[in-house]
Amino acid sequence: MSHILVATDSDDIAEEAFAALASFGTMVSRVHKGEDVREAVSVLNPDVVILDLQIGNMGGVATSIDLRHEQEAGRLNPVKILMLLDREADQWIAKEAKVDAELVKPLDAFQLRKITESLL
Repeated sequence: MSHILVATDSDDIAEEAFAALASFGTMVSRVHKGEDVREAVSVLNPDVVILDLQIGNMGGVATSIDLRHEQEAGRLNPVKILMLLDREADQWIAKEAKVDAELVKPLDAFQLRKITESLL
């Protein structure tokens, strides 16, 4: 069974992600703050981390960069990162943050499952 970690402070986004991915046969966990992602990845060892670009206190970009630095230093196992963007123009910053895939909101359950499948 695959494990996906969703990092968002939006209950709506979390509910949509859980609905789309739980029916896909995966275990889905959630954190509400970007600063909690590193520890959750260390403890839960998820296959994919879904980062909302607009997490209140530490955004998706900073969180992605943090994860990549920890992985490069050998302190975290590699993990695939999917970033949820607010608009198409955010794709540039997602690439700078070294994410593996991005999806522009609003979420589409089919697209979310398809991208997640490709990352797994």
